[in-house]
Amino acid sequence: MAAVEFRPKKIRLVAGACAVFLVAVFTVVGLLLGDTPTGVIFRTSDQVAMICLGVLLACGVLLLTRPRVRADAEGVEVRNVITSHRFAWQDVLHVSFPDGASWARLELPEDEYISVMAIQAVDREHAVAAVRALRDLHRTAHP
Repeated sequence: MAAVEFRPKKIRLVAGACAVFLVAVFTVVGLLLGDTPTGVIFRTSDQVAMICLGVLLACGVLLLTRPRVRADAEGVEVRNVITSHRFAWQDVLHVSFPDGASWARLELPEDEYISVMAIQAVDREHAVAAVRALRDLHRTAHP
């Protein structure tokens, strides 16, 4: 079986829209800061800081689009929001998707597991296809 790669679908759309919204709102607020009836004086640096804050928040939201899982005959690489791990199929006991869980996970020895945030329950059929593909690769590596 060839190598596979999966990324979440819905969260990428939602995070992208939220990031654009945050930048737009903070830009509008930043531009309107200079003109307030309260008597407070906002300088250009305050306006730029407000816009930069919106960009930073948008970047934080876009971190949610980072998860990815790549697998081939040798093993699986799981990249979540911040961390990244590579496992040989010999180190993986099962690929599971527990009832009520938000995302799939790789069961490891000694009751350990790693969440696979790239395979999310909200993606429904896409998640089912991803789990099946990973299980097929796992089964091929462990006859």
